[in-house]
Amino acid sequence: MNDENTGAETDEDALRVGVDIGGTFTDIVTVQNGTVRVSKTSSTPDAPERGVLDGLEKASEREEWAFESIGFLGHGTTVATNAVLEGEWADTALVTTEGFRDVVEIGRQNRPDIYDFQTEKPAQIVPRDRRFEVTERLDERGAVLTDLDEESIRAVADQLRRVETESVAISLLYAFENDDHERRVRDVLQSEGVDASYSLSSDVLPEIREYERTLATAMNAALKPVMDQYIGNLGAEIGERGVDTDLKIMQSNGGIIAADVAREQPVRTLLSGPAAGVQGATAIAERCDIGDVITMDMGGTSCDVSLVEDGTPIISTDVEIGEYPVGVPMVDVHTIGSGGGSIAWIDKGDALRVGPQSAGADPGPICYGRGGTDPTITDAQLLLGRLNPDKFLSGELDVEVDDVHRIVEREIAEPLGQSVEEAAQGIVDVANANIQRALRVVSVERGHDPREFGLVAFGGAGPLHACEIARDLEIPRVIVPRTAGVLSALGLLTSDMIYDYSTSRVRRLSAVDPAELAETFAGFEQEGRGRLDEAAVPDDQMRFERSLDLRYVGQSFELSVPIPEGDLNEESIETIEERFHERHEQRYGHAYPEEPIELVTIRLRSRGVIEPPALTADRASGSADDALHETRDVVFDGESIETSIYNGTRLPPDSEFDGPAIVEGAESTTVVPPEQRARVDEYGNLIVEVFPDD
Repeated sequence: MNDENTGAETDEDALRVGVDIGGTFTDIVTVQNGTVRVSKTSSTPDAPERGVLDGLEKASEREEWAFESIGFLGHGTTVATNAVLEGEWADTALVTTEGFRDVVEIGRQNRPDIYDFQTEKPAQIVPRDRRFEVTERLDERGAVLTDLDEESIRAVADQLRRVETESVAISLLYAFENDDHERRVRDVLQSEGVDASYSLSSDVLPEIREYERTLATAMNAALKPVMDQYIGNLGAEIGERGVDTDLKIMQSNGGIIAADVAREQPVRTLLSGPAAGVQGATAIAERCDIGDVITMDMGGTSCDVSLVEDGTPIISTDVEIGEYPVGVPMVDVHTIGSGGGSIAWIDKGDALRVGPQSAGADPGPICYGRGGTDPTITDAQLLLGRLNPDKFLSGELDVEVDDVHRIVEREIAEPLGQSVEEAAQGIVDVANANIQRALRVVSVERGHDPREFGLVAFGGAGPLHACEIARDLEIPRVIVPRTAGVLSALGLLTSDMIYDYSTSRVRRLSAVDPAELAETFAGFEQEGRGRLDEAAVPDDQMRFERSLDLRYVGQSFELSVPIPEGDLNEESIETIEERFHERHEQRYGHAYPEEPIELVTIRLRSRGVIEPPALTADRASGSADDALHETRDVVFDGESIETSIYNGTRLPPDSEFDGPAIVEGAESTTVVPPEQRARVDEYGNLIVEVFPDD
C-alpha cells in the first residue's frame, strides 16, 4: 500500500470512505463527487474488523464501487475504549524508579463522591506482582542523582522471563526532562531476551504528574497488543480486497493519524468515535456559518456533549475514560447515561429517575419488540406521538402500542398517581433536565454562555430532544445534520491530520530563555513535518500551532495559552503573560496580574489541513407542503396538539415550516415544538430557529 492519497488534497472524483464502529451498528459513509451515501451493518464485538469488512462489502455492492477505487479510508474505532471499559487488555508489566512501584495504585486523594468512604478504586491495569523497580534517580531538571544500575535491570529481566508478559511499560521519575535512563532500560531488557512490546513514558506522555504519566504509559502498553492485532488484521484484509491507500485512524484529539502511529500509541484513540462526531458537527456548523456550537450526540445508551469555539473543538488533558484519568489530549467530551434506551424508574423517595441504566440494543426499549420490559425514553416518545408507530411496531415485531402503554402505566404512572401521558411527559422532561446539566458542564462551568452558541444535534435520539433543550437553555438555533444518524462516520472525512507533541519544563516564566523555548518548538516541528511529509501533505497545507500550559506559582493545575506567531523574544513572553491573565479571568472569574506565572508544559500541534469534500443535497423539488404526509396528535408540555409530520427525504432546500412539526428522516426523527420555525439549507441540513420572533 502507499500513502499517495491521504486526503490532504481532495480529489472530487476519488471515493472517500469513513467507517465508524458503534455499540450496535457499524456506519459507513461514502462521498464521491459531492454525493453522500450511507450504509449500516451490525457491529461484531467479538471481531470488530469483521463488522467493518461486512459494512464495506455491503456498501460496495449496493453503491457499485470497487475497493480499488477507494482514495481515502478513515476509521473511528471503539476497540481501545471497550478494552479499557471491559478490562480486556494484554498482560502488562511496569518498570519504574525504585520507591515508586505503587504510584499507579495510590493515585490521587480525590474521590468521585467525597462523602462515600466505601468507594472502590478501579481495577489496576498492572497488578502489583507485575510492577518492578530499577535503581536510578534524576532530579527535577533531569540531572543524574543516582546512576542507572544495569544489574537491577537484569534482575527485572530475570523476573519478566518467568512470567507471561506481552507488553512492558517503562515510567521513570522525571523522564520528561531526560529520557536516557528509560531508553537504556528498554535496550537492556531487549538484549536480555524479554520478548514484548514496549511503551516509554517519554514517548507516550512526557509530562509532569507521576500518577497520570505512569497510568497513561501502562494503559498504552496494555492496549498495544490489542490494537496492533486489530489494525494489523484490518489493514491486511482491506489490502487483500484491493484497497491501495493507507488506513487512517481517528484519535481522541479530533485528528486523523496514520495506522502505524495508532498501533504504537493506542492510548490516543480512546475517544476515537465521539471525537469523530464532534468533528462532523464542527464541519456541518461551519457550512451553516456558525463557529460557536455545542454538540449533542445522543444514541441508545448515552449522550456525549462537547463545545466548539471559533470553529475549533475544545481540547482537554483532563478527561476520564471509565474511571481512569488519561492525560493525553482529547476532545473535551462529557458523557452521561442518557440515551434512547435509558430506563425510567422510581427511586426510594418516590421520585422519577431516568438512567443511567439502559435497555441497550438487546432487548432494547419495549417498542422494539425484542422482549424489553423496562420503560425507556424511546417508549415515552412513542406514547407522546413523536415517533411513528408504524415504523417501530411493524408486523415483524411482536408488540403493540397497548403493550407499551400498559407497562408504563404499571411501572411509572400508577406509582406516581399520574396518567400514562403525564408519566411519559415526565420521563422526557427528566431526560432533558439530565442533558441540560451536561450541556452546562461544558459551557457555563467552562465560562461560556450557551445563549451565544448554536446546538448541533445528532445520533439516533439527539434530534428528538434538542429543540426543547435549546428552548430551556435559551440557545437560539439548533442544527440537525442531514446525516444525523451517522455523523461520526462523516466526521472522519472532514478531519485534518494531527500530531501532538509535548514536554514538561516546570520553570518560572520569567526565567525561561525564549531561545531555548524556540529550540524546543523547532524540534517538535521537525518531527511533525516529517510525519506530514510521509503523508504527502503539501507545505502550504501544513500548520504548526504552538501553546504553553501556564499557572500561577502555587497552583495545582494550569491553562493552555496559544503562542503568537513569529520569533519568540521578551516582547512575545509579555504577550503570553497577558493572554494567560485573560484566560484565567474568563475561566475562573478572576485574575492576579501581580502574581508570578509558572511554565508547566510546552506543546505543539502539527496539522495537515485537508480540503473537506464538497457535499450536495438531493435536490427535491416543490415546497415543504409536498413533503407533508400526515398529521397526528402529539403531546407537547402535557398538551395534545395536532402536528404536521414531514418526510425528511422529500424536504427541498430552502423550504420552511413552523412547529409543531415532526420530521422523519432515514436515521433519526426531529421534533420541532410549537412557536419554533425550521428551514432546510442547501446541503439538506435542518436549521431550527428556537425564538424566531426575536
